Amino acid sequence: MSLSTVKKGLIFSALAAMLVFSGCSTKGQASPVENGSENGAKISGKLSFYTSQPEEDATKLAAAFNKKYPDVNVAIYRSGTEEVMAKLQAEKQAGQIQADVLLLADSVTFENLKRQNLLQAYKSPELGQIPAELSDPDGMYAGTKVMATVLATNTGKVKTAPASWKVLTESAAKDAGIMPSPLYSGAAAYNIGVFSRTDGFGWNFLQAVKDNGMAVIKGNGAVMKAVASGEKSYGMVVDYMVAREKAKGSPVELTYPEEGVPIITEPIGILKDAQNTPAAQAFVDFVLSEDGQKLAAEIGYSPIRKGISAPEGLKSISEMKIISGDLAKLTDEREADKQKFIDVFGK
Repeated sequence: MSLSTVKKGLIFSALAAMLVFSGCSTKGQASPVENGSENGAKISGKLSFYTSQPEEDATKLAAAFNKKYPDVNVAIYRSGTEEVMAKLQAEKQAGQIQADVLLLADSVTFENLKRQNLLQAYKSPELGQIPAELSDPDGMYAGTKVMATVLATNTGKVKTAPASWKVLTESAAKDAGIMPSPLYSGAAAYNIGVFSRTDGFGWNFLQAVKDNGMAVIKGNGAVMKAVASGEKSYGMVVDYMVAREKAKGSPVELTYPEEGVPIITEPIGILKDAQNTPAAQAFVDFVLSEDGQKLAAEIGYSPIRKGISAPEGLKSISEMKIISGDLAKLTDEREADKQKFIDVFGK
């Protein structure tokens, strides 16, 4: 047998072995995430999840994730966005951040984290179905839902739902309005940044709202409770809470005012020093997946993923008139905005 014949035989054998081990083609291969594993590696261990979602919703999300990944122990820390951020900063100062994955109110919060180099890039394969403008181009975070701040009214006290935000400055709402504090709520902090920079509003509008007796309370949930109980007639609050209360039979109505609404997308991101990155990536994938977005709609949120409808009573993003601001400026000036809010509202 010649040397060339031996070489040919060896090459053929190597090629044959490669075909056997690769399954001859990509057809019929398992999906990257299947049966609690990702890329062949078992997803397990503790996953530390920090969020500003209502506790009940965060628990439902973790339970649905665990159906797919039963070997992951999801430990939830829940508070308002600003308090979660304070906890993260304290952990940073101590030299050991505990969180693996964050799901907080707004993109400004994540821009701050990005600037501090506290996030790691992860471009989920699910991002193709998420509007590109609602995710960070560098893959540091991605929006997970669409939540608009709207006007909530108690129908026992307000017979005709208002069409404009300006009602909060009028005699009809004298001492009858309530809003969440930007010192606690990320959504409220975002709203202050947007309203103060939008033509027709500005700090003059916010001062007029204050002068008309607007009450300030810790978070959106407390605002909703005050309006549903009739303690207050008008509330500035995220839309899903109003729809949820209305579905329970509470005497409330929600209005998307004619001037437009600020929206937050409750982004998700992974910490740079995450202790369980594989589980964190799997969690991000699940939240953005079709199953995760259907769960969001079932819970009562407007999904961010294309092709999934908003729940009854809410608008999808394509139906909303949105007011917004420059993300870089909102990020640069958030602390100054909160201080200005204290100067105007005194709390």
